[in-house]
Amino acid sequence: MLDKVWLIPLFPLVGFVLNGLLGWSWREKVVGWLGAGVVGVSFVAALAVFRSLLALPADERHVTITLYRWLESGSLSVDVGFLLDPLSMVMVLVVTGVGFLIHVYSIGYMHGDRGFARYFSFLNLFTFAMLLLVLADNYLLMFVGWEGVGLCSYLLIGFWYQERYNAFAGRKAFVVNRIGDYGFTLGMLLLFAVYRTFRYDAIFSQASQGVGAWALGAITLLFFVGATGKSAQIPLYVWLPDAMAGPTPVSALIHAATMVTAGVYMVARSHVLFLLAPNSLLVVACIGVFTALFSASIAIANNDIKRVLAYSTISQLGYMFVGAGVGAFAAGIFHLMTHAFFKALLFLGAGSVMHALGGETDLRNMGGLKEKLPITYWTMLVGTLAIAGIPPLSGFFSKDEILWRSFSSPYGRFWIWLIGWIAAGLTAFYMLRLIYLAFHGRPRMAPGIAAHVHESPPVMTVPLILLALLSVIGGYVGVPKALGGNPIFERFLEPVFQRYGSQVVEKAGEHGPGLELALMALSVAIALAGIAAAFVLYLRKTEIPGVLAARFPGLYRLLLNKYYVDEIYDALVVRPIHRFSDAFLWRFFDAQVVDGAVNGMAAAVERAAQRLRRTETGRVQNYALGFLMGAVLILGYFLTR
Repeated sequence: MLDKVWLIPLFPLVGFVLNGLLGWSWREKVVGWLGAGVVGVSFVAALAVFRSLLALPADERHVTITLYRWLESGSLSVDVGFLLDPLSMVMVLVVTGVGFLIHVYSIGYMHGDRGFARYFSFLNLFTFAMLLLVLADNYLLMFVGWEGVGLCSYLLIGFWYQERYNAFAGRKAFVVNRIGDYGFTLGMLLLFAVYRTFRYDAIFSQASQGVGAWALGAITLLFFVGATGKSAQIPLYVWLPDAMAGPTPVSALIHAATMVTAGVYMVARSHVLFLLAPNSLLVVACIGVFTALFSASIAIANNDIKRVLAYSTISQLGYMFVGAGVGAFAAGIFHLMTHAFFKALLFLGAGSVMHALGGETDLRNMGGLKEKLPITYWTMLVGTLAIAGIPPLSGFFSKDEILWRSFSSPYGRFWIWLIGWIAAGLTAFYMLRLIYLAFHGRPRMAPGIAAHVHESPPVMTVPLILLALLSVIGGYVGVPKALGGNPIFERFLEPVFQRYGSQVVEKAGEHGPGLELALMALSVAIALAGIAAAFVLYLRKTEIPGVLAARFPGLYRLLLNKYYVDEIYDALVVRPIHRFSDAFLWRFFDAQVVDGAVNGMAAAVERAAQRLRRTETGRVQNYALGFLMGAVLILGYFLTR
């Protein structure tokens, strides 16, 4: 079955083509179930391939399937080939499994939308591009998928392009990601200049042979620039909150199963290079942990249900990069997997709330929805407790593994653990704040809306229930030894991170299980403190937030306005570029140089034509004289030869 791996990305591609060409003429049910069905079949195929891979001995779970030669020029030779190993299979199962549930949910959420077929066509293309990215056996093919998910994000974020803001949000995502992609492209060019190949196996097997530290540092840092764009880390995170302009299932797909996980996957796939560049690892960890704290602090003051979740995604991605930055790549991928479960659940739950309230996203206009949306409430509560790190839910095991490694790893630092620990407390606070404001307290929506609030249809609630179940049980594949567990997930990924002789970070020997348990207890304690604080401020003493905002107006405005980062970028980057483009590129270069050259040539031709026109007098005697002079000249030429 391993040689049939090409079927996994093929099915979504077929769905894209069929819905794109013919979907406009089909009924919604046909379009929706075709779009969801091809991803479901892809998931079944992925399970079959996964089973075949598991049947191999652990050290042989590394299979390359080459389909055909793509490029060949001089020393450059690139194949279209797929790499099957534990890392790629985890990503494939997440993309197809979670993606299938999001597709099914979309059938109900997008019902009646005039762009229904276009939506499912783009969603299938998005899934195909992500599968191509994670299955590629070389960086160039990965880059095709990388650019593909960037294109699809532009198409889906700006899906309702008739509204100016939505089109702007799609364009913003596209432009910001191009900045990161420029870094990734430079990194690949430098990589090829050093190793003369793009294939993972060929590069990683000779990674340390005669390659200077500066080259490895430059390659890995350029790669990480690309990762900060795709995975929304400081300073290129600004596109992700605005990506909420797209349909909510798109947000779920971007945040949980595709796009934003691409940067984390790329760093994990390139672990051999990063382990040879410890300074780059430190940069990854620092950017990750500061992003986690920075975005969590913004989320505590935000009142838009989708934007709160967007900033929580940025924060959780920061944790994943912390895991990679301290050398615990398996822990980072573990959190990527569990995060896919509960973040998809939370976004789809938010979509269910919006569906019930006619598109309302302001938490201040909600409240009292617990009884009217029971399935949405209880499933979102599970997802909230999971992201808050409450045991025994999945987020507890994956997040605490990262925090523990940031403390105990040779690449870790105490201050990294401390900042991550504080961010964990803020996460619990703002997520329970969301739950309390949306589902508890008195209803604050308009009476006309309140009278029609109802639970979403089964096509939307069944995916919520399944994702809630995964959020509960998904962490049990990574129960640490300190809790008497067997970290199956880490052992499954271990051959990937040991294959090329790279060192897998173990728990440092001087730190015993007692210290690990103590740090877990501290993590749970700060999460419970965050939950309790949200309970007091938003259920019991609801006047306190207003008092605090009045007492600390500067801090409140700073958080409410997201530290004014968008305004700073606008003042320092966007407007200067606009002015330069207007004054130089348009008014001088385009209008004066380009138009001047074109118009000047036209004027020169016109002047020449005017002079030539004077010879055309219309008098026969002049033409006869000209003919005679020509004949004399020709005769003279032949006589004098």
